[in-house]
Amino acid sequence: MQNLDTGADKAALTRRIRIWLVLFIVGLVVSGLTAFPLERELALLNHLLGVAPSVPASPEPGLHTWLRRVHEGLADTNQRYPFLAYGTDWLAFAHLVIAVAFLGPLRDPVRNKWVLTFGVIACAGVVPLALIAGYVRGIPFYWRLIDSSFGVCGVVPLLVCLGYVRKLERMG
Repeated sequence: MQNLDTGADKAALTRRIRIWLVLFIVGLVVSGLTAFPLERELALLNHLLGVAPSVPASPEPGLHTWLRRVHEGLADTNQRYPFLAYGTDWLAFAHLVIAVAFLGPLRDPVRNKWVLTFGVIACAGVVPLALIAGYVRGIPFYWRLIDSSFGVCGVVPLLVCLGYVRKLERMG
């Protein structure tokens, strides 16, 4: 009877790990796919938020000013130097490739827990990169916090999975 309970417990833990990993993988894939059409996405975001296409006569929220500036810069760059978008194409590709790496722990979480640890380290690296490189590149602080949130939010499912993997390891 003890073995049946342990088997059911292992199955439940494995199912929980897979649910969290699928959420994480979907997040990586969506992040990757949305890195391709940046100019169109930004135009849509500006439209939805009511960002004026040109500088309005009256003061506007700082976020509107920033989003307009980013869209103008992106549109101008895409018009004049479209080859620079190749860099974000590779960023998108990297997200998709990293998502594939998490198929290992999806299949066998204990044997591939190193991938989860890799993911935690990568998520931890997002915060200093966003804060330091964002500062150097003139990114507003609130936007750097938004970028940092990807690492902070991304680490949660990975830490949950690592906790479940440790429980699986203790069960033998």
